[in-house]
Amino acid sequence: MSAPVHVEPTGYAVIDGELAIGGIPVSRLAARVGRTPFYAYDRERLRTRVGEVRAALPAAIELHYAIKANPMPALVGFMAGLVDGLDVASGAELRVALDAGVDPRDISFAGPGKSEVELLQSVAAGILVNVESPRELKALADHSARLGRPARVALRVNPDYELRSSGMKMGGGPKQFGIDAEQVPGVLAEIGRLGLAFEGFHIFSGSQNLRAEAICEAQTKGLELALRLAQHAPSPVKTVNLGGGFGIPYFPGEPRLDLAGVGRHLSGIVEQAASSLPGAQLVIELGRYLVGEAGVYVCRVVDRKISRGEVFLVTDGGMHHHLAASGNFGQVIRKNYPVAIGNRMTADRREKASVVGPLCTPLDLLADRMELAEAAVGDLVVVFQSGAYGPTASPQAFLSHPAPLEVLV
Repeated sequence: MSAPVHVEPTGYAVIDGELAIGGIPVSRLAARVGRTPFYAYDRERLRTRVGEVRAALPAAIELHYAIKANPMPALVGFMAGLVDGLDVASGAELRVALDAGVDPRDISFAGPGKSEVELLQSVAAGILVNVESPRELKALADHSARLGRPARVALRVNPDYELRSSGMKMGGGPKQFGIDAEQVPGVLAEIGRLGLAFEGFHIFSGSQNLRAEAICEAQTKGLELALRLAQHAPSPVKTVNLGGGFGIPYFPGEPRLDLAGVGRHLSGIVEQAASSLPGAQLVIELGRYLVGEAGVYVCRVVDRKISRGEVFLVTDGGMHHHLAASGNFGQVIRKNYPVAIGNRMTADRREKASVVGPLCTPLDLLADRMELAEAAVGDLVVVFQSGAYGPTASPQAFLSHPAPLEVLV
């Protein structure tokens, strides 16, 4: 039985033996950027992925981008022109969303620990706040009175079920996220008493799911839960955010998500919502799925070492830039991301090598004994599937090495 392999990264060209990102050979792109390491995000791949999702999902579904996956301002500005709305998770992300020119009516804010300043920002901007605790309601009411405008609120619900096969479970059981479903009726009554502008529900169970049937089940249960809770709402439901959870393949043996299957199922969800919640807008909110496969991390080999018969390619990048690829961002058993020698994509000479960074820790590992093109000092290592949870999810200050650059090409 053959060993599992990575899903082939699609949409990238090879020009004169080099990986091309945004149509530019990686060595020329590195020269244009000015130094390594850097992240490069491909506009055309972003546009293509949004188009694929639009084609698969019913037209009645609104598609939102969750900025937390990649808050690079240039990328957010580009995505803003492709999607129907943005979701933010901090006051800083809210400023990026507003700078992108998005209508505040199409921005929502989710997060379990919103500060007083962030809640004030939200009311002042006129965005939708996904309330995650009763504490937030009192603050929003105070800010509404101060600014003379009612806060727009939805309830983020911690459901009474879990999303099977998700990488991170963000709903079901005891969680810091959202308000437990059984507490929601009382909170809805409080919203009415405080005179806040209630709009709907945000129901998100988990992320990084590659099984369409599990996502479909969660969507069905999410709508059923919204219908049940709507009976207690102080006003008609205007929006139901069913979250996302769509995963991308990172490791050997992982399949691609059956996007068409999810889309077919959502057609039934749309029909049910139109009948049971007339006038309510259904939202699917995606982050990783939209941007994850459009990004590549590029670093340069600065040393080639042989240690007791094993090859180590020492680079100027590492876990401080790309914690996920190092295996230290939620992996139980470390597995390799898809990695290649970007300027030797068609080379015949190959070897088993480990790609490591310059940090003084054995955790600084980007590829563990992986078959790669034979590389030398100066060559460029590329890590695919790097468009989501890269620089901002990594300990960039660790050991005080320079931060990576980011470019949109």
